[in-house]
Amino acid sequence: MKPALVIGSTCVDVIINIDHIPHTGEDIHPYSQTMALGGCAFNVAYMMKLLNAPHTLISPVGSGTYGDYTANRLKALGIPVSIHVPEQENGCCYCLVEASGERTFMSIHGVEYTFQKSWMEPYSSENYRFAYVCGLEIEEKTGINLIEYLEEQKNLEIFYAPGPRGVQIPKEKTARMMALHPILHINQQEALDMSGQTDYKMAARRLQAATNNIVIITLGKQGAYCLDKDGTGFLTPAVPVEKVVDTIGAGDAHAGAILACLTRGLSLREAVACANRVAAAVVENKGSSLPPQRLHHALQP
Repeated sequence: MKPALVIGSTCVDVIINIDHIPHTGEDIHPYSQTMALGGCAFNVAYMMKLLNAPHTLISPVGSGTYGDYTANRLKALGIPVSIHVPEQENGCCYCLVEASGERTFMSIHGVEYTFQKSWMEPYSSENYRFAYVCGLEIEEKTGINLIEYLEEQKNLEIFYAPGPRGVQIPKEKTARMMALHPILHINQQEALDMSGQTDYKMAARRLQAATNNIVIITLGKQGAYCLDKDGTGFLTPAVPVEKVVDTIGAGDAHAGAILACLTRGLSLREAVACANRVAAAVVENKGSSLPPQRLHHALQP
């Protein structure tokens, strides 16, 4: 069982709870403000850690207030800092969480969203099966370095999550990512935007025509729709949620659970069913990091 490479950001989420997104000139009072570790790659790797799936997190950590916080929290979680870049600072993500649980992000990108091929020298790709990457890193200027690295690794199966800014990524970069035949993990709106379709099933087929691989589209309360390599589509129902606290990291946790299950040799159907349970538990929890005991409860039959 080969582990997965998880490449991308570990950042600080500054979570601000509010009634609603303020309009210009409005003066509102947040309920609370907290800080927590987040970032797409960290969220994926953390879920793989909880599910005991072998992996290596490649995530640069810099200096400054947020860099120090990130390094200390990773150490507390027993996750090694693989890349230390003290000459550059970490940024953060302001997460505005409305009463409904919906979130809006405002990100200040630092070194955590960058990538250099030299960082991978201690990690031979021959020792790994999957490589997870996110569109946020691809969109950055150094994203071309990440694309080139992946193009050179013929043995890796790419697991790609374009994210909400997927349509903002230059077309040339997107074309090169699709040419790597990645497993695509994407939500419904992102799928419609990237494919130009108005129906998620048609979107899945349009996207699969570009990747020739599995397409997984999360549908919120409906569950998740998957189009397997052979063109077989299936819908896995969502797990009922008692109360949505916030949706921060739910998509990342869903991706991490799928990647963990596939790494451990489970089928795609089993992986998606597990991921739906995990995502339901995450939205009932504040922040993206699910406590281990809550994950254990979520996975009970």
